[in-house]
Amino acid sequence: MASLWRAAMGATQAPDDYDGVEFWSNPERTGWLTKQGEYIKTWRRRWFVLKQGKLFWFKESTVTRGSRPRGVIPVATCLTVKGAEDVLNKQFAFELSTRSETMYFIADSEKEKEDWINSIGRSIVQHSRSVLEVNDLWAYAEYNYDNLFIISVGSRIRFWNFICFVIVVL
Repeated sequence: MASLWRAAMGATQAPDDYDGVEFWSNPERTGWLTKQGEYIKTWRRRWFVLKQGKLFWFKESTVTRGSRPRGVIPVATCLTVKGAEDVLNKQFAFELSTRSETMYFIADSEKEKEDWINSIGRSIVQHSRSVLEVNDLWAYAEYNYDNLFIISVGSRIRFWNFICFVIVVL
C-alpha cells in the first residue's frame, strides 16, 4: 500500500540511491527501531542499517546483497538528531530532522536510543561537511601563548569540530 502511495505521489525511490554502499557488509550500526510512516502515520517495526552516511531500513533483519531497502536517508541532509519523548509522549523516542521534514523513531530501551542518537550524530558530522551552508555555522577563534589559533566550528548539529592552526610570525 505504501509503495502504491509513493508511486501515485511521484516519490518512488531510485535503486541507484545507495551510491554503491554495501549495506549488507560491516555496517556501522544495526538494530530494530519502530518508525513512523512517511505518508500514512502508522508505526512499523523495521531493521535499520547505518553505513557510510546512509540510514537504510528493511522489513527483515536478514540483510544480504540481494536485499532491497524499504527506504534510505542520506544523513548529510540531516540537521539534528535528538530525543523526542516530550514531542511524541512515547518512551525511548527520538527524531531526525532535515530542512523539510522530521522523522520519528522509537528504540527498545534508553541505551538503544542513546546509542542510535550518538551513531547517527557522528555520521551526520562525518558526512555533512560539504553540504552545510555558511548561515548554519558558527565559529570561535582564540589566540593563546603558543602562537596557536584554536577555531571551533559547529553547526545546528550538537557536535563540534576543533581545528588548530599554527601561525608563523616572520
